[in-house]
Amino acid sequence: MYASRELSKELSLPLVRVTEAAALRAARTQGHGDKNGTDAAAVDAMRGMLDYIDIRGTVIIGEGEKDEAPMLYCGEQVGMMRPDSVEVDIAVDPVDGTTMTANGMGNALSVIAMGDRGSMMSIPCFYALKLACGPMLAGHLDLNASLTQNIRVAAARLDKSYADITVAVLNRPRHNEYIKELRSLGCRIKLIQDGDIAAAIATCDEDRGIDFYYGVGGAPEAVITAVAMKALEGDLQVKMWPTRQEEKDALAAAGLFEEKVYTAEDLAKGENLIFSATGVTDGELLRGVRFYGDRAKTESLLMRNQTKTVRRIEAVHNLKHKTLPSKSSNQEREI
Repeated sequence: MYASRELSKELSLPLVRVTEAAALRAARTQGHGDKNGTDAAAVDAMRGMLDYIDIRGTVIIGEGEKDEAPMLYCGEQVGMMRPDSVEVDIAVDPVDGTTMTANGMGNALSVIAMGDRGSMMSIPCFYALKLACGPMLAGHLDLNASLTQNIRVAAARLDKSYADITVAVLNRPRHNEYIKELRSLGCRIKLIQDGDIAAAIATCDEDRGIDFYYGVGGAPEAVITAVAMKALEGDLQVKMWPTRQEEKDALAAAGLFEEKVYTAEDLAKGENLIFSATGVTDGELLRGVRFYGDRAKTESLLMRNQTKTVRRIEAVHNLKHKTLPSKSSNQEREI
């Protein structure tokens, strides 16, 4: 059974509850210096909450080998799994920014995307070169072109000088040449420590001041980002960036090519797609979890690609009455 428009509506709010649960649990670890503990808390809550949703879900993008997680691994079946439950693909990142959360830094999110069965690309590669931009630049930039060429196009399209163009780049040594090129052009650079999902989404909101995002980041996260970018009518282009021969072989076996540019539609096919993100720590996209004694507040972003609807949802959680499912212990537990 495949998701209809009506079922997509019915699944939207439950999906927010999934990212809220992961964010609430992860936020309790903020500043503890234990990134694995942060990830484990979010995974446990997210996995437990997914079993409350009436779906037959397959995790296409999950924790996997990179995080050595026992749950939310690629291929895992999640949901209520009833005979008439909706069959869906799921892509998750329980905390996009585990290091930031563990170190008490901002811009960490809990994110999940859902689509019809067969809609999401499985990527057997850790990294990808990515370019993301908002609606004004969508269809005009080219990942095969140089940064300088793309800056020239962006400046003309946005009627800006090079000095007014802002590019978000992950602060990594592998990007030193990109940063050098941007500085030589006089562009503004927003260096981000982690969380390129948020950076890509921010390009679709002119108030965030980012014209486009560029650089090598997580390949699996690109699938989640694609769902959001389609809803926002932005643009996402991706080229696989294998670092080991095993990845090259896995890409070839999957029929994927290093030299090919993949679009958001390649990564997440169709219109029946839902994206949810909840802030874990304070960021430019969403506020992090706030604890007030027996209450907690969360801020989430919910998008449905079919209608291009984008909702910001603020929830107040009464901690005297609220528990969250723990998959590892198979019981409800306090936040």
